[in-house]
Amino acid sequence: MDENTFSVSDAFNGIWDKLGGWLDAIILKLPNFLLAILVMVLFYFIAKGISNLTKKYLLRKIAQESIKQMLSKLIFAVIFLIGFFIALGVLELDKALTSILAGAGVVGLAIGLALQGTLGNTVSGVVLSFLPKVRIGDYIESGDNKGYVTEISLRNLVIRQPDNEYVIIPNSTFVDNPFKNYSWTDRSRISVGCGVGYEDDLQKVEDLVVRIIGEAFEQKDGEEIEFFFTEFGDSSINFITRFWIDSVKPKPKLAAQHKAIKIIKKHFDAEGINIPFPIRTLDFGKNKLQMASREDSE
Repeated sequence: MDENTFSVSDAFNGIWDKLGGWLDAIILKLPNFLLAILVMVLFYFIAKGISNLTKKYLLRKIAQESIKQMLSKLIFAVIFLIGFFIALGVLELDKALTSILAGAGVVGLAIGLALQGTLGNTVSGVVLSFLPKVRIGDYIESGDNKGYVTEISLRNLVIRQPDNEYVIIPNSTFVDNPFKNYSWTDRSRISVGCGVGYEDDLQKVEDLVVRIIGEAFEQKDGEEIEFFFTEFGDSSINFITRFWIDSVKPKPKLAAQHKAIKIIKKHFDAEGINIPFPIRTLDFGKNKLQMASREDSE
């Protein structure tokens, strides 16, 4: 019993001595501890102020609000971490600082390996936000997907197709593949093809098409209506005419082609210009049957 009592009392004494040592250390480090807290608070407000100023003035050219927020938070985190490390230095926790940095490196590597796809999409999202060739509201074509850009986030690009269905494309997939932006230019050139009969006056056809297309579609400086005969077809001499229109999406192109075809047909009919259509003669072997019957009769 005495031995047990002695051992328990020794244990309590040891714990008390340890706590007393810690208390003495805390009292001795109290000025440093208060200074470290002051440093952390000071750097918090410094990081907050610089982050807000950067977002307000330096990031004004970035269109995406999500990217502005991400960059401002990144600036805040970097400045605040600097204050955290300075506070650890004030507390003379150099060994703890080294251990934290080493642990952070290992954890960061593990997270990076686990989230390769996510981080790739995030980086691609940042690239897209700084890429002026893609804007909200643009009509783009990427692979088999066509539509209006409705959202560019840190992970995905969202487009609304003409049938009002939405397609979500991972940023890395979009950035790594070619895409077409119909909205980048205000003017587009379209082509309309047709054919005329071999008996028609080709110069008359060319002059007529150039005139009526010019009257229907205004051409600006540096633009012109082009007309080319392209081939001797089976039943017609084919031509193509090209002209410019205002267009930032496909629908005006379709509307212009629709209008041009109607105008050409109307004026060709009025001028007696023939638009031939292919004629095919189907031989069902009638002549061969007649020859066979003659041979049998002989």
